[in-house]
Amino acid sequence: MTMDPVNLSPVPPLLDSYCFHSTRHESSEGWIMGIDEAGRGPVLGPMVYAAAYCPMSFKPTLESLGFDDSKALSPETRQALWDTFDTHAPLCYSSATLSPQSISAGMLRRVPINLNQQAQDATIGLIRSALERNINVVECYVDALGPSPQWQARLSEIFPTIKFTVCPKADSIYKIVGAASIVAKVTRDRYVHHWVDPEGDDTAVDGDAGGSRGSGYPSDPRTQAFLKDHIDPVFGYKSIVRFSWATVKVLLEKQAVECKW
Repeated sequence: MTMDPVNLSPVPPLLDSYCFHSTRHESSEGWIMGIDEAGRGPVLGPMVYAAAYCPMSFKPTLESLGFDDSKALSPETRQALWDTFDTHAPLCYSSATLSPQSISAGMLRRVPINLNQQAQDATIGLIRSALERNINVVECYVDALGPSPQWQARLSEIFPTIKFTVCPKADSIYKIVGAASIVAKVTRDRYVHHWVDPEGDDTAVDGDAGGSRGSGYPSDPRTQAFLKDHIDPVFGYKSIVRFSWATVKVLLEKQAVECKW
């Protein structure tokens, strides 16, 4: 995959989970890495884990670029920072985009893979893929996932050559995590706002660039209205919806046909 799918126009349908790695900058020195996510809570769209990484010597430049917690920045600022990855070659990124179908399939298995486990697997996968591509990661900063000391200890056990720092609000403390936050947020937003249904056209929804779907969070009135208005009594929902969310389960129980297996 030579181009990040979210940079294509139109954004292609998200048929399955996938990983993307930007062009690797050649450097034999030690690298720092930051990891953050977007989309853990929403009932719509993918969850995206992202890693940003750069050589140690690039760190002073990184500090001046304006990266921060993506939620605290405007869409225009996030886009400008996203473009920074193209204009500053030493700054690289990888993303793991978990499709709504994959998330739900894991959570609804007979032996469930809960969201925390899926998130941890994505984080470990991003680090492992960087090492396999001969990127000498020596420091890694991770936005907290559950109890920080336990998660940090587990990562240190899996990757003993890397010094880990796991803490809440890492995206606003460490610029490299802020950079990862931008990748995760922009990737998720592009999929949600420009969602293409693999099952067929949905122009009534896609005509406003996803606005009628809202943010995707269960508490958003627009998302609530979308879920109520787009339920099929037999098939339930299209692939943008996470079937494993309690909000969806309640609606299906009330409005969909009961199936007995």
